[in-house]
Amino acid sequence: MSDIDEKTMHALRKAFATVDKTKKGYVEAKDLEGIFNNMGTAFEVEDLNETIKRVDIDQDGRINFDKFVIIASNFLQEDDEETITNELREAFRLYDKEEKGYITTQTLKEILKELDNKLSDNDLNDIIDEIDEEGKGKVDFEGFRELMI
Repeated sequence: MSDIDEKTMHALRKAFATVDKTKKGYVEAKDLEGIFNNMGTAFEVEDLNETIKRVDIDQDGRINFDKFVIIASNFLQEDDEETITNELREAFRLYDKEEKGYITTQTLKEILKELDNKLSDNDLNDIIDEIDEEGKGKVDFEGFRELMI
């Protein structure tokens, strides 16, 4: 695990915690596809399933954080931060059609729903509440970037 930098580890912790809302200490193996989609991680479903089988030795379908990191390390791209930021900025521009410098939380909900159609309305509301702490109904690029990374 030492080859994963602290920023990536933080992103992995955040992604894991987003699904492990009740802090059970594990996520279901079936949820990994959605987590990786949300993180923008490129993977083939067959490769992911094979990796899960290799790592989930007891085959209980429960993936703790350490197993999650091992699985994720097989799929993490070595994109540099500048490349990722530029790609996110371009995506943000597509949704900020009027160039106001923000998107509405409703638009953000739609984006998240597109990325993972398994997210419930409660999940979406929790994510929005976390990113829009002041309840303004708007998200600027930095908030969007933070959420997507």
